[in-house]
Amino acid sequence: MIEHPAYTVEPWCLRETELNLSVLAQSESVFALANGHVGWRGNLEEGPHGLPGSYLNGVHELQPLPYAEAGYGYPESGQTMINVTDGKVVRLLVDDEPFDPRYGELTSHQRVLDFRGGVLRRTAEWTSPTDRRVRITSTRLVSFTQRAVAAVHYEVEPLDGAASLVLQSELVANEQLPGGGEDPRAAAAAVSRLSPEQNFAQGTRLRLVHHTERSRLRVAAAADHIVDGPEGTVTSAESEPDVSRLTVAAKVAKGQRLRLVKFVSHGWSARRSLPEVHDQVDAALALARSTGWAGLLAEQRRYLDDFWAGADVEVHGDARIQQAVRFGLFHVLQAAARGEERAIPAKGLTGTGYDGHSFWDIESFVLPVLTYTAPQAVAPVLRWRHATLPTALERARQLGLQGSAFPWRTITGEECSGYWPAGTAAFHVNADIADAVLRYVGATGDEEFEKGPGLDLLVHTARLWRSLGHHDTEGVFHIDGVTGPDEYSALGRDNLYTNLMAQQNLRAAAETAVRHPRRARELGVDDEEAASWRDAADRMAVPFSDVLGVHEQSAGFTRLESWDFDGTGPEKYPLMLHYPYFDLYRKQVIKQADLVLAMQTRPDAFTAQEKARNFAYYEPMTVRDSSLSACTQAVLAAETGHLRLAYAYLGEAALMDLENLEHNTRDGLHIASLAGTWIALVKGFGGMRRQGTSVAFAPRLPEQLSRLCFTVMLRQQALRVEVTGTEARYTVLGGRPLDVFHHGEPVALTPSETVELPLPPAPSQPEPRQPPGREPASARKS
Repeated sequence: MIEHPAYTVEPWCLRETELNLSVLAQSESVFALANGHVGWRGNLEEGPHGLPGSYLNGVHELQPLPYAEAGYGYPESGQTMINVTDGKVVRLLVDDEPFDPRYGELTSHQRVLDFRGGVLRRTAEWTSPTDRRVRITSTRLVSFTQRAVAAVHYEVEPLDGAASLVLQSELVANEQLPGGGEDPRAAAAAVSRLSPEQNFAQGTRLRLVHHTERSRLRVAAAADHIVDGPEGTVTSAESEPDVSRLTVAAKVAKGQRLRLVKFVSHGWSARRSLPEVHDQVDAALALARSTGWAGLLAEQRRYLDDFWAGADVEVHGDARIQQAVRFGLFHVLQAAARGEERAIPAKGLTGTGYDGHSFWDIESFVLPVLTYTAPQAVAPVLRWRHATLPTALERARQLGLQGSAFPWRTITGEECSGYWPAGTAAFHVNADIADAVLRYVGATGDEEFEKGPGLDLLVHTARLWRSLGHHDTEGVFHIDGVTGPDEYSALGRDNLYTNLMAQQNLRAAAETAVRHPRRARELGVDDEEAASWRDAADRMAVPFSDVLGVHEQSAGFTRLESWDFDGTGPEKYPLMLHYPYFDLYRKQVIKQADLVLAMQTRPDAFTAQEKARNFAYYEPMTVRDSSLSACTQAVLAAETGHLRLAYAYLGEAALMDLENLEHNTRDGLHIASLAGTWIALVKGFGGMRRQGTSVAFAPRLPEQLSRLCFTVMLRQQALRVEVTGTEARYTVLGGRPLDVFHHGEPVALTPSETVELPLPPAPSQPEPRQPPGREPASARKS
């Protein structure tokens, strides 16, 4: 999409200069607005729609998971995020002709997603089939400061004489949705409709209340309006079970305008009564109306000014990457800012891809970015995991294990994956949650969280590893029959990523229990249990091939048959849609970075030479059929001296959705890959790694970039890092000193003083090859 001439490359916005109906669904995803609680896809107010979408975080419907043969421990019910009541709809009739870009002549059309203002602006000029010309402008927002509220400012101006204009502002439930096709990454088939409970229209106010049939969630939406039109403008309101409508009619002369400001509030509950829920949305609506349109705009700008002050990344040398990293950061913030103890779906609130489920990539890709840019959004996500702990404990007991078994994919905490080798067996999600706890506490110093939800999560995940693994006759601790991040390998012995992350989890649980002995006793942790954790960690199996001199992704992996890459044409990717998993599981072919991710998350477990050899070995068999892979490969490519390759992987991660590289942007954005743009820049070319409660940097730039500047939040203050081709500059913008590392050397930073340090040369290594035709997307194009 971004390469289409309709899309411009600008540093602080995404601009579309003409309407292309053939990519309407994709554009609706990239122009989506959200705040972590409410999500509105970038649908045209009047239609047509590629995929209508209004979402509330956590609102879902249940559906059975059918199996050809029943099996003990199989999840019985799935969860699917659903389209709730649509408050975006504003229809326009010009002299009785509905405004529809498919009819008449659309002489101009522009949409702008403003990263600093947090709004979507739209301007169109249209000549109706009866030759009446009008200009339509709209601006919409989903508020970061009033989490239940969204709003639209809509204006129509006749351009060639008086026109009879009618606006129909609606709340619409049960919109018709297209099917998701055969791609398993798309949402499941449409689920049951919302059942109506209340409809209301009076004056300029509208309300609809529905409930889901199986999950029994009550969903409400309300709207109020301010109408500004010429003398004689009239309004009327009407309502029925699935539609509540305000109609505005006016005779508008050339040079006059008809304006409508629409305030919308959304709410839901699994427990509140119907009166309580409609009172909830009415109250939110009253606050929005009292704030006013100008007030909402001002609040939105102030919120984003604060965010960008601690999160912005400046890139010199590639305007596309500059735009893409801000686009990514903006959407990552939208996915999480006001989630407030709800999950972050893999597609955020931009579409129903992956059924709206949350996966391990939230803790491993999205939370690392938020921890250092918007840390206030991280603790609520981890508290959501903590709130689902009883379900995870019960799931572990069902599996015959101790501790907690967190789900592979979920909305509410129950496992929703019907394919257990890639779901139940992917136990590493437990260590990923523990890793997110350690990262958050280390970056913020939030001791209250550490000794409360943090310790709970660390202890119960540690108990899982001690229960899941075992010591062999020589005392080595093994974890067998698990699936690591690479979903083309399943049920392996001693997956290295899983083992190293479990090792960190076990040690951290023991150390944190010592720091908070009273809380540890409340959890039943005694000296013997903590010692067993430390012992398992110290004796953890680390598969290594002495013959090849590389670590093994899992024990015996390097002895598997190699995949026939030369015989696999480009039309056969992604492999999971063209080959049986049985064939993938028994060969050396990797869907996404696995052992390479372990080198990023546990850099202390490898020497520099081991990292270089490992990266070179696994690169030719990693096909990147997952959007999670490119950013990780960028980080390790940069660390091992392959800066050109790292830059190419950065481009793939950054443009995953803007160029629709996986052909499923229509179902929503890849939030983890958008976060991966920051990861590739800051952890890749900035060389940032967590080192205890501090951070280390080892920056180097590829020749394509002349300057990289980013800000990270550490212990409630900002650290600014500026990298050029020859040196790095570190400046603490807060009031306290910070200690960091620069290419392995400790550096003491004092407030408001810039420290300049030279960059050592990058190591020289032969650049590894990729599977035929699977070079990074940007490299294939060049």
